[in-house]
Amino acid sequence: MKHISVAALKEQLEARPDLILLDVREPDERNAFNIGGHFLPLGNILSFQIDEIDDLKSKEIYVYCHSGRRSLQACTFLEQAGFEDLTNVDGGMKAWQEM
Repeated sequence: MKHISVAALKEQLEARPDLILLDVREPDERNAFNIGGHFLPLGNILSFQIDEIDDLKSKEIYVYCHSGRRSLQACTFLEQAGFEDLTNVDGGMKAWQEM
């Protein structure tokens, strides 16, 4: 697993808008603010409900949450499930909104 700051991710998104993002927050958090991408709450990931992203196993995925803790947990779990190229967004959407 790799790590990226929100500032570096923002630059990456400007250069490559097709980046694959994975939001692992709860629905109310996503509804309040999000930067797009796939939505799969951490609880679903931890209970092995990951079929909808199974086709992304070999893709580069940037995982985000509110502060970076749940996304770190999601990355760890997804690595064990065979996902190959995961990047945790350090600081999450809290840091994004503070930029």
